Amino acid sequence: MNKNSRTYRLWEMVPGLIAWTTITFPVWGAFLVPRLVAYFAIAFLVYWLYQSFKSSFFAIVGYFKIKSASATNWLEQFNRDFRSDWVKYNQVGHVVIISSYKEPVEVIEMAVGSLASQTDINLKKLHLVIGQEQRAGQENNQRTINYFNSRYRHTFGSLTFTEHPKDLPGETVGKHSNEAWAAKEFKRLFIDSGRLKIDYLTLTSCDVDTVFHPKYFSALTYRFASNPHRYFRFWQSPIFWHHNINQVPAPIRIIGTLGNVIHIANIQEPDGLFFNYSCYSSSYRLIDSVGYWDVDMIPEDWHIFLQTFFGTGGKSSVEPIFLPTVVDAPGGANYFDALKNRYNQCLRHAWGAIDIPYAIEQARVHPEIPLTTRALRIFKLIQTHLIWSSNWFILTLGTSLPVMLNPGFFRTTFGYNLPRISNLILTLCLLPLFSIIILDWMLRPVSQKKGLVNFLKNLLQWPFMPIATLTMSVLPGLHSHTRLLFGRRLEYKTTVKKANST
Repeated sequence: MNKNSRTYRLWEMVPGLIAWTTITFPVWGAFLVPRLVAYFAIAFLVYWLYQSFKSSFFAIVGYFKIKSASATNWLEQFNRDFRSDWVKYNQVGHVVIISSYKEPVEVIEMAVGSLASQTDINLKKLHLVIGQEQRAGQENNQRTINYFNSRYRHTFGSLTFTEHPKDLPGETVGKHSNEAWAAKEFKRLFIDSGRLKIDYLTLTSCDVDTVFHPKYFSALTYRFASNPHRYFRFWQSPIFWHHNINQVPAPIRIIGTLGNVIHIANIQEPDGLFFNYSCYSSSYRLIDSVGYWDVDMIPEDWHIFLQTFFGTGGKSSVEPIFLPTVVDAPGGANYFDALKNRYNQCLRHAWGAIDIPYAIEQARVHPEIPLTTRALRIFKLIQTHLIWSSNWFILTLGTSLPVMLNPGFFRTTFGYNLPRISNLILTLCLLPLFSIIILDWMLRPVSQKKGLVNFLKNLLQWPFMPIATLTMSVLPGLHSHTRLLFGRRLEYKTTVKKANST
C-alpha cells in the first residue's frame, strides 16, 4: 500500500474536511438552509441522548461485572469448567512489553510491581520485557537495568531488556516502534530458539504507569485457554485514571471521570465494533502473523487491530475482561503544565484518524472480507473521530446559531421553539451524567475518596464541564484532524508520568 499516493492523501483529508464542514454548517447553513440545520441539530441531540442513556446503562451493567470478576478465583473457575479442547492452565505464558523512555525507575516500578503482585498464577509464566530507547542514553538505560535486575531477576519466568536503535529507516519515534522492536527481539531470543512455544503465549502491550488488577493474568489465562478462536482475539480491560485523579486540575479530572465510566460501556457495545485501547492483550501468534506493530504509525492500539483485522480476513475481534487497569491521569510540574500535557496527549490520541485512510485502502484490497463487515469498521472509525472533534459545537451552537443569525427563521414556529426543544433534550442528558459521576466515585480506590475536600472538589467541578470538554478533548481533537487535513505530521511526545504518592 502506497501511503504517499494522491489517493491516500485524499483519504487523509477526510476527517478534517468532515469536521470543519460539520462545525461551520450551522453558520452558513443558517442563511441558506436554516430548517435543514435545525433538523440536523435536533437529530444529533436525539442521537446524543440515546448514546448517553446507552452508555449509562452499560456502565451500570459493567459495574456489576467488575464486581463479579474481581470476586472470582479464575484458577478454580478454570478447573471447574475445563474441557478437553482447552489449552491447559499451566501451559499458558504471558509476555508483557513495557515501553519506556527516560521514565524514573519509580514510575516503571508501578507496572512491574503490579505484575509481581498477580494472584492465582505462577509468576514464572510471566515474561517481562522492558523496551528502552537508545536515544534515552546509556546511563539512563543502565540505571533501569540495574534497578530491576536487582529486584526482579528471579521473580518472573524471564526479565529482558531491549534497546530500540534510534533513527532506523522508515520509522517514527514512539511506543509503536519501540514495542515492535521489543517483541521481535523476544521472539528471536525465546521463541525462535525453542525455549517457548508461540501457540501458548499471549502478548500484552502497556505503559510504564500501568497497574494491572491482581487477577488480570489469571483471568487472561482463562480467556485465552478456553477460547476456540484464541488466535484471533484481543482482550481489553476498562482503563481508569484512578492513580492520581485528585491531584490533577479539575478539567483533567472531569475528562477522566467521563472517560473512565464510558470506557466500561464501550467495551460492551452490542455491535461488537469496539477496538482495543491503551493497554491490551492478544495472542502472540496473531501479532506475529501481521509483522508486529507498524513502525510508522504513532497510534498503535487501534492500528494493530486493523492490521490483524485485514490480515486475518476480518476474523479478529476484541473481548472484554472486567478487571480494571489503573493508569495515571496526565500531570505536570504545575497546573498549566498539566493542562498542556493533557492537551498533547489528546492531540496524539486523535491522530488515530490516520487509521481512516489506512482502513479505506485496506478495505479496497481485501474483497474476501464481506462488504458490510469492512464498511462497518470504516464507519466506526469515521463516526468516532467526527463526534470527537465536532460534538461540542453541535450541542452548544447547532440550535442557537440558526435563530441568532437568521431573524426570519426565528419568527417561524419551528425557529421559535428550537431552543426550547434543545434545552429539553440536554436537560434529559443530565440523568445519565449523574449516574456516570456516581459510578466513577463508587469504582475509585478508597485512597481517592478520603476527605471532605476531595468530595467537594469532585462535586463542585461539574459546572465547568463544557469548558473542560472543549479545551481538553474537542479542541485537541480538532487540532489533530486539522493537522492531518493540511499534511502536517505529528511528532510523538511522551506524557509526563510520576510515581503514585498514595
